[in-house]
Amino acid sequence: MSVLTQPAPRNARETSAFAGGIAALATGQLYALQHPFALDGRVSSYPASARGYSVANSYLLTQSDAAMLIDTGFGKDEPVIRAQIESLIAPGLPLSLFPLRLNEFMSINNVETFAGHFNVETCYTSNVDAALWFDFGAKANGRSVLESMKVTAVARADTIQLGTKGRAIDVMQAPIRLIATRWLYDRATRTLFSSDMFTHVWRARAEGPWIVTDADDATSMRDVRSFLLNTRYWWLEGAPTDSIRRGIADIFDKCDVETIAPGYGCILHGRKVVARHAELLDEILKALDKSVAVSRYVDRDEER
Repeated sequence: MSVLTQPAPRNARETSAFAGGIAALATGQLYALQHPFALDGRVSSYPASARGYSVANSYLLTQSDAAMLIDTGFGKDEPVIRAQIESLIAPGLPLSLFPLRLNEFMSINNVETFAGHFNVETCYTSNVDAALWFDFGAKANGRSVLESMKVTAVARADTIQLGTKGRAIDVMQAPIRLIATRWLYDRATRTLFSSDMFTHVWRARAEGPWIVTDADDATSMRDVRSFLLNTRYWWLEGAPTDSIRRGIADIFDKCDVETIAPGYGCILHGRKVVARHAELLDEILKALDKSVAVSRYVDRDEER
């Protein structure tokens, strides 16, 4: 698997800061469309004390006869993401959309715009009333675009096909989640799309790098534990985590994962890195289980 980062296309929106880029995780098959944002205490996906930069990730899976976009990105990045997609697929190529978190702008913000601009074949969701979830556009005909878009409902455990050449994408309910969330596994590139989990690595600079390899993996157990307890997973301390651990372990037992591709934060690339971060998460969940930890009230401004 090659890892190559290139800047955003020249026709993308001009900006004085790094505007993101395209990371080729598997040339001709899988690309990460990455757009950094500052951590200044206002981003609820990260601890209030976190400083530096993280990155919003959309993923484009490509074939000669079809493509799929996993998460559509923030509205502020729409012109750049649109240009990135146009640089990677042929005009008119059938494109499917799969927002993994129906409740979050980072995942769904550009569904309507892309449905009106690209040849969107279907939008995969767990809810069939997509027009009610994705109506963020300013155009008067935005609702009609969404209502005419084909929506394909997926189950909590499902397999979908990309194109006509047998590329299977496994769909699963996220074993650890706060909101309704799906994880995906692409068998062709051995990539697990983990949505809002494994999002715990950020950087000091907007330029990244946004891919963690074995050569630069300095993440500690303390880092991951603090990240979980100071973000949306604050409730884990004293929770029954055994079932969560079993659900996560089952996925890694069934899927041959070489890359973990989160919805935001650094991508984890390489078998050693994947195994290490999965083990870190498991050890932390074990130590937070209600059998050994006590649940307590946590003040809004308290960090653990």
